[in-house]
Amino acid sequence: MQLWLLTAGLSQPERRAEQGQVLGSWFLVASEDMEARGSEDRGMRNDAGLYYEEEEEESPSERLIVVGICAMVKKSRSKPMTQIMERLCKFEFITVVIFPEEVILIEPVEKWPLCDCLISFHSKGFPLDKAVSYAKLRNPLLINDLNMQYFIQDRREVYRILQQEGIDLPRYVVLNRDPDRPEECNLVEGEDQVEVNGEVFPKPFVEKPVSAEDHNVYIYYPTSAGGGSQRLFRKIGSRSSVYSPETTVRKTGSYIYEEFMPTDGTDVKVYTVGPDYAHAEARKSPALDGKVERDSEGKEIRYPVMLTAMEKLVARKVCLAFKQTVCGFDLLRANGHSFVCDVNGFSFVKNSMKYYDDCAKVLGNMIMRELAPQFHIPWSIPLEAEDIPIVPTTSGTMMELRCVIAVIRHGDRTPKQKMKMEVRNPLFFDLFEKYGGYKSGKLKLKKPKQLQEVLDIARQLLVDIGQHTDCEIEEKKSKLEQLKTVLEMESSVNDNQYGHFSGINRKVQLTYLPNGQLKASSEEEDSERDGPSLLLVLKWGGELTPAGRVQAEELGRAFRCMYPGGQDGNRKALGCESPIDCGDYAGFPGCGLLRLHSTYRHDLKIYASDEGRVQMTAAAFAKGLLALEGELTPILVQMVKSANMNGLLDSDSDSLTDCQQRVKAHLHEIMQRERDFTEEDYEKLAPTDSSSLMNSMKLIGNPVKTCDLVYALIQSLTRQIRRKLEDPKSANLQLYHSETLELMLQRWSKLERDFRTKSGRYDISKIPDIYDCIKYDSQHNASLGLEDTLDLFRLSRALADIIIPQEYGITKPEKLDIASAYCLPLMKKIQLDLQRTHEDEAVNKLHPLYSRGVMSPGRHVRTRLYFTSESHVHSLLNIFRYGGLLSVSHEEKDEQWRQAMDYLGAVSELNYMTQIVIMLYEDNNKDPSSEERFHVELHFSPGVKGAEDEEKAPMGFGFRPASSENNAKQTDPGSLEDLSQDEPDRAAPSEPISILKKSPLIRSRKTGSMEVLSESSSTSASSSRGSSYRLFPSCSHQSPEIKTSGLEPEEEQHVTQLLRGLSSDPALAQHLHQCSYHLRLLRK
Repeated sequence: MQLWLLTAGLSQPERRAEQGQVLGSWFLVASEDMEARGSEDRGMRNDAGLYYEEEEEESPSERLIVVGICAMVKKSRSKPMTQIMERLCKFEFITVVIFPEEVILIEPVEKWPLCDCLISFHSKGFPLDKAVSYAKLRNPLLINDLNMQYFIQDRREVYRILQQEGIDLPRYVVLNRDPDRPEECNLVEGEDQVEVNGEVFPKPFVEKPVSAEDHNVYIYYPTSAGGGSQRLFRKIGSRSSVYSPETTVRKTGSYIYEEFMPTDGTDVKVYTVGPDYAHAEARKSPALDGKVERDSEGKEIRYPVMLTAMEKLVARKVCLAFKQTVCGFDLLRANGHSFVCDVNGFSFVKNSMKYYDDCAKVLGNMIMRELAPQFHIPWSIPLEAEDIPIVPTTSGTMMELRCVIAVIRHGDRTPKQKMKMEVRNPLFFDLFEKYGGYKSGKLKLKKPKQLQEVLDIARQLLVDIGQHTDCEIEEKKSKLEQLKTVLEMESSVNDNQYGHFSGINRKVQLTYLPNGQLKASSEEEDSERDGPSLLLVLKWGGELTPAGRVQAEELGRAFRCMYPGGQDGNRKALGCESPIDCGDYAGFPGCGLLRLHSTYRHDLKIYASDEGRVQMTAAAFAKGLLALEGELTPILVQMVKSANMNGLLDSDSDSLTDCQQRVKAHLHEIMQRERDFTEEDYEKLAPTDSSSLMNSMKLIGNPVKTCDLVYALIQSLTRQIRRKLEDPKSANLQLYHSETLELMLQRWSKLERDFRTKSGRYDISKIPDIYDCIKYDSQHNASLGLEDTLDLFRLSRALADIIIPQEYGITKPEKLDIASAYCLPLMKKIQLDLQRTHEDEAVNKLHPLYSRGVMSPGRHVRTRLYFTSESHVHSLLNIFRYGGLLSVSHEEKDEQWRQAMDYLGAVSELNYMTQIVIMLYEDNNKDPSSEERFHVELHFSPGVKGAEDEEKAPMGFGFRPASSENNAKQTDPGSLEDLSQDEPDRAAPSEPISILKKSPLIRSRKTGSMEVLSESSSTSASSSRGSSYRLFPSCSHQSPEIKTSGLEPEEEQHVTQLLRGLSSDPALAQHLHQCSYHLRLLRK
């Protein structure tokens, strides 16, 4: 509301006399000509031409307290300022005067309006020096100290004050540059770190200009995450940052370098009004994908969250330390702690009526407390507390989803390749010592600098061999050449060949062998030597492909449907009007999860092993799950936690347990017998009676003859590739993911050499690699038209279906023994996740009192996603199958369990994006000690389904067999909170809207089954195979039967006729027939 009044430009005696006639419930805009028209205006006018009559004066002696607003017009006339000042004027003895911008900029401070209390703050173009002079001249009560605002403009001073007050902030260092000699500074830049004044900051780190007015903050990412930088800036439209491939820091200007804090993609902004009041809002971090989330009115979406007791203390300290009553600052919540990373000075919350009420009340009481006694105004402090009680609410739903835990295999990748060699040269031992290999006896080299050192050693030794120097070089020349070739391929600046030392798709492992390496396969040398040596294992390939990224992103998008609400997302495109469609994420399935996440009722953490393909899968999944945009690198750095601590998701595949060694030896022995599998072999290899395993054994018959066929097919394949290389038409042919024919020939030639040893026996450990390669080429390079690939695929898959699952144990005790070695830490973590369903103080929790349009602000869903490799998925599944979840007697009697085991036995391969999902529900109406209080479901999908799988893929049975399911429906109206009832922060529809919950997937409606996932992604390349299966019996309530349209018979007949005339499209007609909004229109 824009208001004018007459008194502010008058002299002091005139003003005081005039004040006896004015209201306390209006505020003033001072002007030069007010004195002239002061006696004429008897009321107050706003832009709409409305007049407010004055009340009679109460007492000539009563004194009004004048609050002056001295700021640039953009700030003083902003909506939050207007809303708060209007409320402040409701105090009987307070009136407000706004200093005109032209007066502030042009007039000397002696001519500025008079006031008793001053609210003044710096922004762009504001003359802070004049404001300081005015305060010295008139000595008003200052709401925000003016001198301290000089410090707030310098990030160095802000950090100094924060540190001085003992407030936690990220580790940082200041780099001051002389503008005339910018090159003279104490900065040393490395590829993945920067050293400033002796302090080392590994990437990711943050680079902030020292001027708080400069919003060009850069975040630099490590090469292991893809490199580059995210460039933040003041919001322009719907962008607040952009990703840049630039990796080097800025070379001019002074900066603060600080440690990057992983906040799961969320920033918290805190707004104080005095030391005892703080309001906090969370928003999507601008560094995540740079897209500003806005509502239908174009405002940035933020949600109020609750502060912990420690954070309230921090807010008090910030308010007092900077002497800013109204003050905004930024909190980063990371690793269970809260860090202040910026202090903004005077800031108001936008679009919160409750905050406007509170802020005016706190400021009014503060002003009256200070000035009322001075001016002999009869006023006493209200008894009500100024701070707001925080009382969390409960949702009160019948069956509430509390926790979702998923263990997911990575997406489609390039073939993994590996080379082993024993090395004894002192140069390798020096490298081993340099990076601390002797501490544990093992060393993993992944950084570009480290790989370059290995490459330099290989080159040097090859030069020495070529020059026939006297020094003895025991390393085999062919192995050194292969080492050199692979590393040179990897370090190519040309990004065509698997990526250039990107840190995500190659590594060198060195293991100390005190007595040398015993010959174990054809890869090792024939002779053995005495003395210590190092086993060098070079691994390359295994990079997530573009198809893998799509699979992960699509699965993330489909995974939203695991959560209640928003599964029927086809209405908005048809212009429907219902609460679910009014949300910011309507129009596609899964807006229930996005609604939960955006309103900070979703505690999400994503973990991934240290393998690049796994981390990139996790980032792509998060992108789809949360509807993010842009590059994966910022998402990876902020959302995905590396979980290689305590072997949670990583395992050293080269260090086998004793049990694994025995199992592999047993497998090797059985598969080397040149005869058809006997009954005894079936008992030895398939004691669990797995149907997929026995089918593969029947297909193979004689394992040695099958290996002969596989070897012959590989030879045929390499010959065909060589012929294509010799053909000028295809010599430069580019294969999938920019691979070349030369590289394709290299990997197949290596498999040809390694699969059959010099003794004529087969190395069955190469079978998974053969299947890996032929599956990759069949899917991605089928356009080459190579012959016999289908036969090679079929035979190698049958062999792999025996070798791969049985490497994790043949008998049940072996499976459990090996599984515990792989994933005992993960099992303990999952158990902890299920037990800790209560909210953690470190979580961003929605504030119940400030949350308009959210029906259950106290509700919280905990999601933990673990991305890992095939070994952990096999092991975890074995624990669930054979770990005694059901007693033997129950296993035999429970029909659902037997069906689940039959289904798992029929699954031959845990393909890319295999998922094991645990869902925990709570019935709040049950006694906390009752066994019926909680309900756990276990879901499983064997991942991506290829063209060859369409006919043979086993189908899951869902929650129950269809017949029993239809007979067991219950009529409980509230098995889950319906998130579609959450109204957005905007005007509600004038007419109540009923939402018909008719789902096209009847069995999937119960509690967010994985069947929704299978159906929703069945048309894409990343679709999950078959239906899901719940392994645990369920006590969840079923949705009631719902009439298709909700109409009376005569109405239904009439509407049906109308529908036929409206649409010839069956899908549209079906929607119109079911949509309550359109049906209501048709009724009218």
